[in-house]
Amino acid sequence: MAIWFNKSLAQPGTNPLGPETMGQFLGMEWVELGEDFLSIRMPVNERTKQPYGLLHGGASCALTETAGSPASSYVIDQDKFICVGLEINANHVRSATKAM
Repeated sequence: MAIWFNKSLAQPGTNPLGPETMGQFLGMEWVELGEDFLSIRMPVNERTKQPYGLLHGGASCALTETAGSPASSYVIDQDKFICVGLEINANHVRSATKAM
């Protein structure tokens, strides 16, 4: 059962990243929209690595925020409510040197 407020929400009609945004600048791409999930990806490259060649923790947080924003807005009636982030907390337990 779809968790989205708009039960006919479909990937081709959605673009949560938009032009001239952090998501676009970092190379994030929409991957999939399911009944109870959405997925985006981001390359590990010169825009998202820290000086040691590992994925920058801030880039990981940006990816999380970029996925979370549309997801939170899709589960509410946007004519009545607005979703905004309050806090993000991240633990970086594994490092990435390239996209998986």
